[in-house]
Amino acid sequence: MSKIAITVMTVLFITTNIFSQVTKKFIDTGSVKSQFEYLSDESNSYQDYKVIKATWLLKLKSNVIDSISASKKMVSDNSNLLNSQKQLIDSLQTKLTESETLISKVTAEKDSISLFGIQFEKPVFKTMFFIIVLGLIGVLLFFITKFKQSNIITVQSKLALKEAEEEFEIYREKALQREQKAMRRLQDELNKQKKE
Repeated sequence: MSKIAITVMTVLFITTNIFSQVTKKFIDTGSVKSQFEYLSDESNSYQDYKVIKATWLLKLKSNVIDSISASKKMVSDNSNLLNSQKQLIDSLQTKLTESETLISKVTAEKDSISLFGIQFEKPVFKTMFFIIVLGLIGVLLFFITKFKQSNIITVQSKLALKEAEEEFEIYREKALQREQKAMRRLQDELNKQKKE
C-alpha cells in the first residue's frame, strides 16, 4: 500500500504541478482576453454564478493594470515620438522652404546678368547687346564709307591742286616770257628812240 500511496502522491504532485504551471502560463503570459476566457472556462459554477479563485482574480487585476500601464506608456512614447517627428517635419519644411527660396534666387541670378548694378534678364541683355553691336558695326561702316569718300575727295583735290599748280607754273612761265618779250620790245623801243 505504501507503493500505491507513493505512486498516487507522485501522480497528484506532478498533475498539480503541471496544472499550476498551465494556470501560471495562461495567467502570466497570455493576452488579457485569453486570461478572461481562461478564468471563465476554469471557474466553478454555483447556481447562476461563477466562482473564481481570488488569487486568479488578483493576478488578472494585476495583469490588466500592467497592460493598461504598458499601453499608457506606449501611447505616451508614441505621442512623444509623434511630437518629435512633427518638430522634425516642421524644421525640414522650414529648410525646404529656405532651399526653394535659395534655388529661386540662384535661378533668377543665373537667368539674369548684372550690368552697372542693373539686373537684366538674359534674353533682354542678349537683344540689347546685339543691338549695340549692330549699331557699332553700322557706325563703323558709316565712318569707313565717309573716310573713303573723304579720301577720294582728298585725292581728287590733291590731283586738282597739282594740275592747278602745273597750269599756274606754265602760265607763270608764259607770263614771264611775255613780260620778258614785252620788256625787250620796250627796251628795243627805248633804244630806238634814243638812237633817233
